[in-house]
Amino acid sequence: MGPPGSVSPGRDYGAVDPAGLLVEYPIPGVQPGDPLARGADGVLRYGNLSPALTELLDRQVHAFANREAVVEIDGPRLTYRQLWHSAARIAGGLQEHGIGYGDRVAVHMPVGTRWVQAFLGALLSGAVPVLVHDGLSEALAERVLADSGADFVLGDRGCSATRAGGACDVELPDGAAFIDDGASLNDLALLCYTSGISASGGAAVAPKGVELTNENLLSAIRSMVSALDLPTDGLRNLVLLPLAHASGCVDQLLPTFAVGGTVVLAPDNGRLAETIVAERIDTISASARLLGRLLPELAAQRAEGLRTEGVARISTAGHRPGPGKAAPPPRNGPSERNRNPADLAVALRRTFPSARQWSVWGATETSGIGLAIDRTAEPDGGAALGFPFGGTELALWGPQAKTGHGELLCRGPNVAPRYWNDPQATADRFTGTWFHTGDQVTIGADGLVRAANTASTSTERQPPSDSGRT
Repeated sequence: MGPPGSVSPGRDYGAVDPAGLLVEYPIPGVQPGDPLARGADGVLRYGNLSPALTELLDRQVHAFANREAVVEIDGPRLTYRQLWHSAARIAGGLQEHGIGYGDRVAVHMPVGTRWVQAFLGALLSGAVPVLVHDGLSEALAERVLADSGADFVLGDRGCSATRAGGACDVELPDGAAFIDDGASLNDLALLCYTSGISASGGAAVAPKGVELTNENLLSAIRSMVSALDLPTDGLRNLVLLPLAHASGCVDQLLPTFAVGGTVVLAPDNGRLAETIVAERIDTISASARLLGRLLPELAAQRAEGLRTEGVARISTAGHRPGPGKAAPPPRNGPSERNRNPADLAVALRRTFPSARQWSVWGATETSGIGLAIDRTAEPDGGAALGFPFGGTELALWGPQAKTGHGELLCRGPNVAPRYWNDPQATADRFTGTWFHTGDQVTIGADGLVRAANTASTSTERQPPSDSGRT
């Protein structure tokens, strides 16, 4: 993504910040007919969104009923019709367990077709899905379940109500097909937790629940489809990102469904070369760290004849050390060298010569999006996080904000309104409509955001006390 050209120099808004520490970088000149319009609160918003995520998905199911929706390598393959029908039956089963509008249903299982069915089933029941990463320790997972107030758990080891006496069933709930259609844009649609990793040494801390509304999710979907120019003629997206994080669920799974594409899930990353060919993969979504680890073997297989020209786009969401924490020095192995964004871009270009490389920065609190950069065009920007897109506007906070250096703040239709059950954290991290990311950056005259510490090369935020890993 190149310079937007419409990002103005910083402006000081004393009304929001009497101390003069906040300098905004608004996007001016929204024209009639643009998909975004500025609301009374100053936030840019899409004007023609569906009322709810379930309505958008329902339309796509009818438009692409016979296309493959989700494929699990060595597992089930479901068309849109099959996926929607199975999810509606799960929703009906949840209804029979007393689950309804606004209840919390936790999804706590490994990545696979079953995860997608459970997630959509929770949505269709009218409940709020609570995403619980399968890699969390048992103690952290229990904290998330308790904090969220989950009424029902869809888990790998069983599905049950959390109320006293709830029976556990190894199978997903099954009942008469049901689809709740009563949600609105401002309703809570998803409870997504930060990773629960401290930026100051990797210690486990309590994950924070982030409230994402229908508007947040639909805006993020719309933004990703537009920014990455996702086609509607049969995209096949190999998603290697955790579905329990915003980067995997909100930014890849849902946009792929929005264009009638196929989500391909590979629990075993050791068979990627075979998967790319057999499943006709044209899009790969992964963390920069995972790609760096997998590239040496893929490069060797390409040298032996692996055809990768069909991969047209690669979307990365990477990881960086937290503020003030230096990145580890590179080692001699190729996978270690590939952790540098510039080196990774070069290695990806050699292995996937036809692919356009997108790096997307975001936080759980921003629905996993906010900044993007085309590293095919600008591979040298190791510290470059990207340009704002999709209605995201930026501000800097701190004594040097007027000179283009400070803590990055974001606002937009994708930014969560608050944390769940944590008013103090909400007060600490939100100033008006602005979200404090905790990242120290610089913003150039062209609008490009760079990490202030050039060793910090992430697409993923880590605030001082807790990672908002997407």
